[in-house]
Amino acid sequence: MAKIVPLFSSSKGNSYYIQGNGSAILIDAGRNLKQLELALSANDLSLRNVSAIFVTHEHSDHISALKVLLKRYDIPLYASRGTLTYLAQNDKVPATARLNVIEDIIETDDFRVQRVATSHDAAEPCGYSVTTPDGRRVSVVTDTGYLTDDARTAIARSHLAVVESNHDIDMLREGMYPYILKKRILSDNGHLSNAACAEAMPDFVGAGLTRIILGHLSEENNTPHLALNETIDALNRAGMVLNADYTLDVAPVVTNGKSVIF
Repeated sequence: MAKIVPLFSSSKGNSYYIQGNGSAILIDAGRNLKQLELALSANDLSLRNVSAIFVTHEHSDHISALKVLLKRYDIPLYASRGTLTYLAQNDKVPATARLNVIEDIIETDDFRVQRVATSHDAAEPCGYSVTTPDGRRVSVVTDTGYLTDDARTAIARSHLAVVESNHDIDMLREGMYPYILKKRILSDNGHLSNAACAEAMPDFVGAGLTRIILGHLSEENNTPHLALNETIDALNRAGMVLNADYTLDVAPVVTNGKSVIF
């Protein structure tokens, strides 16, 4: 049995625990170590079962726990070369950390992890597509201004996908953010809107994706209701029925103690 536990998902912190056949990996380690350990404990989980950590990019909401975590736990860290270089040069990881570049695909503890290209204003950002020991596939694609061909292929081949649905465009444009920040978020190196996420979903469900988790929702420029409805409406127009052709959830800001089996 494979499952994913969204531990954190917002601009305040992001982390996903993926388990298969008793072993596990972690994607991102936002928030601090105490908060991360508490979130895991709320799900009867522990970092002691994590065989590897994969980081998508160097922004603080994805790496806040890393330095202390890697001092306390001897867990290897995987990321792109650009991300690892930034982390090492900016004292974001301890000197003793086991750093590993992921260029394309690696295998660790029976997990097969493939790097997925994203488009974000970071050193060398990426998402990940993970095949669990029992052959189930999950992709995590957030923090991207648009869905790259690489990301689209990975999501379409997955049983479950976490896909960014960051903002409602009208809420963002009419909100209080400075113009320069709005421009950044709306750019190809920013964040995926509800509309862009929803538009892509019929192709993914048509290709066989059955479980969808909307991730990295903005607390200022979005609501779960808006994100869910935009995706449901797009799939309805394509003749795809919620809870028949697919399931749909929103990753909570902080874990609600629930996992999604896939």
